[in-house]
Formats: sequence, C-alpha cells, structure tokens
Amino acid sequence: MKSLFTEVEFHQIRKASENTLGDAFMVNKDSSEQRLIAVLADGLGSGVKANILANMTARMAMKFAETDTDFTHYAKVIMDALPVCQVRRIAYATFTVVDCRPDGSVQIVEQGNPPFILLRGGQQVKVPACEYDSARNDYRKLRVYRFHIQPEDRIVFFSDGVTESGMGTAGYPLGWRITGCADYVANRVQAEPQISARNLARLVTRTALQKEPDRKAYDDISCGVIYFRTPRRTLLASGPPFADNRDADFAERIRSFDGTRIVSGGTTADIVARELGRDIHTDLFRFKRSSLPPISTMEGIDLITEGILTLTETLRQLEGSSARASENAATLLRDRLLDSDVIHLLIGTRINHAHQDPNLPVELEIRRSLMRRIATALEDRYFKEVNLEFI
Repeated sequence: MKSLFTEVEFHQIRKASENTLGDAFMVNKDSSEQRLIAVLADGLGSGVKANILANMTARMAMKFAETDTDFTHYAKVIMDALPVCQVRRIAYATFTVVDCRPDGSVQIVEQGNPPFILLRGGQQVKVPACEYDSARNDYRKLRVYRFHIQPEDRIVFFSDGVTESGMGTAGYPLGWRITGCADYVANRVQAEPQISARNLARLVTRTALQKEPDRKAYDDISCGVIYFRTPRRTLLASGPPFADNRDADFAERIRSFDGTRIVSGGTTADIVARELGRDIHTDLFRFKRSSLPPISTMEGIDLITEGILTLTETLRQLEGSSARASENAATLLRDRLLDSDVIHLLIGTRINHAHQDPNLPVELEIRRSLMRRIATALEDRYFKEVNLEFI
C-alpha cells in the first residue's frame, strides 16, 4: 500500500423535503502512518434528528478506530450502544467503517448499511464476511470483512438511499438494489478504467436520484469510493523565478516533469515558451462568456491559465465558497488538481516591476498566500499530497 495512493471521495444528496443531511461521512487520513479510516453513518429518519444520530455514530466509530482497539470488539460496542426505536423497531443509526492499513490490509465492518462493493479488474469480487449477533438479542447483525487490496482496486459503499432509490416505481418496484448498483459501477469502470473516486461517487448518487419519481430524493443518498492506484502527479508552476539566470532551469523543470504540467500566469508562460522555443496559442472561444481570462495551449504543457484572478477563483471553488457553476479556466484548473494525487506547487518569487513598486511586492505576497491556501485546501479537504517549492 505504501507505493499506492489512496483516493477517497464521497458525494451526498439530501432528502428533497429536508434542509439537513441525515447521513454523515467522516474521513481520517494519516499520511505519516499510511492509514485511512472512513465512516458512513445513516441516522434514523431524516432531517436534524437523523443528522445528530448519524454524526454521533460516525464520531463514535472514528474515535474507537483511531485508538486501535480490536476491530470487532469496538464495532460490537457501537452496535449495542445504539438503541432500537420502540415505535419502528429499527436501529437509531446504521454504519459502515472502512479501515485501510499500511500493509495493504483492509478491514470493513457494516451494521445495517448495504454491503460494500469491491471492484477488481472492473469486476465485482465477493469477500466472505464473519457475522456477529447483537448482545441485545434483537435483529441486528455485524458483518466484518478482512482482505488485502491490489493496485486499481475500488471500494464502493453507500447508504440505503442508493439501493432503495426508485422503490415502488414500475421500473424498480424493489428499488435499485445492491445488484443493480454493482452492475452499474462495474460497467462504469470497464468503460472508463481511470475514472476517479470523485467522479464515480457523483455518478452513483446522481444515477440513484434519476430513478426516483420526479427526480426528487425520497431519502438521503450517500456514496463513498476509495480507489487504490499508482499516484497521478501534477506540477502547477506560477510566477517567474527570483533570478533571471534561473529561467532556463525553471523551464526545464517544467518540461521534464513526469505527469500533468500546468502553468498559471502570463509572464510565467512567456518565460517557458521563450526558453523552450515554443509558441503559445490562446483559445478565445472556449470560455468566451467567462469573466476570467481565457486559457492557452503550448506543446508539452497540459494547461495554461492567467495567474492571480484564476488562482483566486480556483481557491474559492476548492474551499467550497464559490457559487460559480459555469465552466471556466478556474473549474478546469480545479478539476486537474482534484484528479491528481501528488501535486507539486512551483512558486516563482521574482517581483514584477511592471505591475507595482518593487518596494511593495503585493503581487508576490498574494501569489504566495494563494498557493499556500490552495495547498492547505488540497491536503485538508481532499487528502492530496502537496509539496511547495519557492524558486
């Protein structure tokens, strides 16, 4: 597992009549220990009450898992600690816990949630489970799975809002069910073997929503995907290097990078084009309605954007604070970053004398701040591995 990157993503759609999600999804990714724990809890009912129950259950599961308590023991404790509703005779919350270890071993425990799906080579692989009854002698059971992952494996898990979507309709009288979900994700991966966890999770929830009458969610719909793969690497370079005599080295660093190459900033792109003897072609038509400057292309460079404005909007989108929905240079840059695993930010520190007083290097500080905040968002919100280098 140490040689693989673990991409974990989730997507959720709340019940149409509620303003709050009744499912909770939590992730703890410890880069130093190469360990990842993901929890999906589904609270009884919907709305605020369900949200409280789901979050309480997810936090309890996460705390137990982090202490390295015996996996089966803590799952039993959680199950027995959660009471059963006296009216509906069902548990106050159900849960799935996925614990990925540095030696490549995976432990999964489920109580009440639909069974997870393991995809290997684009096909579903059945994993045997050990079952444990509740100490309260009620209907509840724990399913515990243990196996070792392989490169390109995917773990897909979800709440019953996915498997029960469309229930009662002519096409899906019993809902989409686990077999329908398994066939769908297997077909998607076979059609697009490199599909990211982020895109697959969104496809599952949106496809489930389409099966609902009037495309209105009758329950909270949540899906998590964990994808084990060889790391996808991206270099984002922005700003010219401090010393003019470093331009050639700067351009060569970008040219020789093994992965996706992105340049942000007109001056930066001009330096790379000059040093590599290549032409820049600006695409004025792709995002002609966008308020952001257009993107450009160059041989050997995967994406060229304007600098500060585009980076600022990209940061807003990464932090989830942008209402912008239309596609533009920033959404393109954001998607390239999110589809990557290991991201190297190469930040030039030369002051652009044409833009401001060299004694007040405002643009330089803005660029540094933006790149640091982008790195923090990628690490904290999307669990990417990010390196910053100032040149």
